[in-house]
Amino acid sequence: MITKQIGIAIAGTGGAAPDYAAVERGVERLRAQGILVHNYASQEQVHQRFAGTDGERLAQLHGAVADPDVQVVMALRGQYGMTRLLPHIDYKAIAASGKIIVGYSDVTALHMALMAKTGAQSYAGPMFCGDFEVDAWEPYTQEQFWQCLAGPTHSVRGGAGGNPQVAVEGRIWGGNLAMFVSLLGTEYFPRIDGGILFFEDIAEHPYRVERMLLQLDQAGVIARQQAVVLGDFSAYRLGPADNGYDFDAMLAYMRQTLPVPVLTGLPFGHIPRRATIPFGAMAQLVSDPDGFTLTLSDYPTVRHA
Repeated sequence: MITKQIGIAIAGTGGAAPDYAAVERGVERLRAQGILVHNYASQEQVHQRFAGTDGERLAQLHGAVADPDVQVVMALRGQYGMTRLLPHIDYKAIAASGKIIVGYSDVTALHMALMAKTGAQSYAGPMFCGDFEVDAWEPYTQEQFWQCLAGPTHSVRGGAGGNPQVAVEGRIWGGNLAMFVSLLGTEYFPRIDGGILFFEDIAEHPYRVERMLLQLDQAGVIARQQAVVLGDFSAYRLGPADNGYDFDAMLAYMRQTLPVPVLTGLPFGHIPRRATIPFGAMAQLVSDPDGFTLTLSDYPTVRHA
């Protein structure tokens, strides 16, 4: 846990919170632990499925970035909405502020655009809804977040059988697979060579996961990397037409087809127990018969006393 007071701002960059009273309870719980919290999202700004109009959500993000009492800007939740904001975000202001942007899922688009435009790093980590506004905080998710913020290095252990043995090093990048692929060919897609890709997604059938990975491969992205590490892919439904084609079948095909090793078991995705991964950090990936370890360094932190 960070031992000096830090400031966290909540910005509604995507979907609206399902329960703003729960958000307020989560804010008070963080404040009781000595964290300064500035909540830029409000129920009054809800527009359609979003935490405000595009202009209001952009103002929340920029306001949080400009707040002198804030070191961390955390997304209220994901869902969808960041893509609308990409052409209007002041990336130079975010990079110059030194603020650490935190979130996953839809926030993948901001991680990528910020890196592509400025080279600045951010965190694929918790969001306020689901991680802080719930009554029972997940210990692993909390420990990963605060340990990563404290730095100067961070470690993530993943476990799954059948992984290839690898020992590679490179910049780690990725996030939500659908969001990642949606930016391919745009100005918001970073150029990182020799890196390590990590992916997760939810409610995407294995054939769609395969199709997206093949798109990245056929676009030349995967061949420039050291490895692909997969997190949680769940909440999809198989049907009679699949005829035995499930995630394991897709994975076997990917391991035969992609030009780099593919590992599974990363504790990351739309699940309560989730690692924090600094987007763009230097990563050492070493696997063994029981799983693998990601050792992360060279990323922004909040200095602690």
